[in-house]
Amino acid sequence: MKEQYFYETASAKMLEFDKIISQLESLAFTEAAKEKIKRLAPCLSESEVKAYLRNTTEAKVMIEKCQNPPITALEGIGELMEMAGKGECLTAGQLEKIGGTLTAVKRLKDYLCRGKIHEISLAYYEENLNALEDIREELAQKIRGGKVDDYASSLLKSLREEIDRKEGKIREKADDIIRKNKECMSDSFSTIRNGRICIPVKKEYKFKIGGSVIDKSARGNTLFIEPLAVAKLHEELLELRIDEENEERRILYTLTAMLSDKAEVIRENNRTIEKLDFIFAKGKLSLEYEGVEPKINTDRYIRLVKGRHPLMEKSRNVPLDFSVGNGIRGIIITGPNTGGKTVAIKTVALNCLMAQCGLHAAGEAAEICMNNLILCDIGDGQNLSENLSTFSAHITNVLDILRKADEESLVVMDELGSGTDPAEGMGIAVAILKELKKSGALYLVTTHYPEIKSYAEREEGVVNARMTFDKESLKPLYQLVIGEAGESCAFYIARKLGMPIHMLEEAERAAYGAEPGAEVYGRRQERRKEEQDWKNKDQGMEKGWKRENSAHIQKSRLTVLKEKAAEKFKRGDSVMIYPDRKIAIVCEPADEKGVLRVQLPDKKIYINHKRVKLHVAAKELYPDDYDFSIIFDTVENRKARHQMERKYVEDVVIKYE
Repeated sequence: MKEQYFYETASAKMLEFDKIISQLESLAFTEAAKEKIKRLAPCLSESEVKAYLRNTTEAKVMIEKCQNPPITALEGIGELMEMAGKGECLTAGQLEKIGGTLTAVKRLKDYLCRGKIHEISLAYYEENLNALEDIREELAQKIRGGKVDDYASSLLKSLREEIDRKEGKIREKADDIIRKNKECMSDSFSTIRNGRICIPVKKEYKFKIGGSVIDKSARGNTLFIEPLAVAKLHEELLELRIDEENEERRILYTLTAMLSDKAEVIRENNRTIEKLDFIFAKGKLSLEYEGVEPKINTDRYIRLVKGRHPLMEKSRNVPLDFSVGNGIRGIIITGPNTGGKTVAIKTVALNCLMAQCGLHAAGEAAEICMNNLILCDIGDGQNLSENLSTFSAHITNVLDILRKADEESLVVMDELGSGTDPAEGMGIAVAILKELKKSGALYLVTTHYPEIKSYAEREEGVVNARMTFDKESLKPLYQLVIGEAGESCAFYIARKLGMPIHMLEEAERAAYGAEPGAEVYGRRQERRKEEQDWKNKDQGMEKGWKRENSAHIQKSRLTVLKEKAAEKFKRGDSVMIYPDRKIAIVCEPADEKGVLRVQLPDKKIYINHKRVKLHVAAKELYPDDYDFSIIFDTVENRKARHQMERKYVEDVVIKYE
């Protein structure tokens, strides 16, 4: 591969790669992984791309076999370790946060060890993680609830017990003074003012109670006095609290120093977790769109089997079988509007772009070649700020593409030559295609021009392709057929929709600049008969027939769908429920409405078959004669049924849910 600038931001946006990045970012936890995802760009090294794809595959397998990894956010841990390295004392809350990180490391190590059982090489990242068991246990024992625990040291425990006793003694002393001097008090209990225990003394008895005035009431009628005896005890309490604070600080400094000594180990843990977070995010994304690891080649060919656009719902997405290369450099796709041409070229280009970013392709199988550039011209491209028309914007972008494209590039262009006079647009389109061929790039182009179809038929290394169209229902089928040019359906569609033949004749004269051909003249007799039919036909009856026929067809389709749903799921099948991705077991197959009943761990629910996907068939889980009542029935019902099978039992009832 040539070492040159690869990432074309405008082309990536046309392919909606930014939406893929947004989805991937939402699946990551750490800020470092999210930043890496934001900067994600295709790689030019074949070996690196293969390694990235292998990591994505192994992450996907790990999630399938061992569930989601226990990765948590690591915000602020790096800053805390820098503080510890500078000799600062971390608070109890900060130490507890680091302890939580070490606990997360231990859980992740245990998770990866389970992956080793399945011989997944990604699981060996476990060897790069160190949970620092001694420090983790020390932190867990000495820090609880964001505070230094009472049992962090014997001295701290004794100091706190003495503080509790001293506080109780102060309270008792104050209450005793209140009881002995009731007539002097404005209330019958002590209170705390400015951090000191005080008694409420009436103003006129101020000099009868010895002590310091700490506060007074709003009106000044009550003075809050700290008695001398209480003050002496309070001073002793303050000394104990100073000793407690010193002991707490000693413990915090000791724990901070322990972590500071292992700062590099903790940083390596964080780097490994962030790397795994990025890899597992790719695995989760692949599971969401049911991706597959593509094979990477340098032989300049692309092949998709049942390829899909990863941003489209699978139920709405018609699979795409596609191949280019091996002598075919360019494919020109034709077909009706809304026939899926743009989706087809986007599907190919987006899957190629994702593959070189280490992401799985959407489909059953894919072989992707390495590209140094993926260049796109899709959409109307109109730029109002620069006063560029649709055609001008297209040509500006196309010329830029032609300057950059070479034999290792992939180019996709939508509606080539559109936006101007058809004759001139066709000529420009042919000129662009010839330049693309000279560049040696692989290219996919969509167009409506019949002359370009002819160009593809006679040009070596270029083939036509078409999007299929159902002439009976007048609906696109969104299927790509390579090797055939798409025919113009305009006259046919107009005829099916009721346009009179004399108008079609006029349209053909205008389109081809001559009298109607033999085919149109052959319709003259049909035209006369048609005109007579229109005079005699009761239009109301025709509309009624159409409604009845349409309802019958719709009913038949629904019946077929329901029968398929009933056949798809059997009793005992293990299924996955979407969108929650919960595993359940089928206890009642789908009924005539397509609704089946499944057993979750704590309940049975009814659910539409469209929200259920087969996980493991019953025949793979249970023997042919397995008694499913063991799973689905209560112990009471099974016992009652067993009794009734042996003999008649009065007053025994089997309760069904």
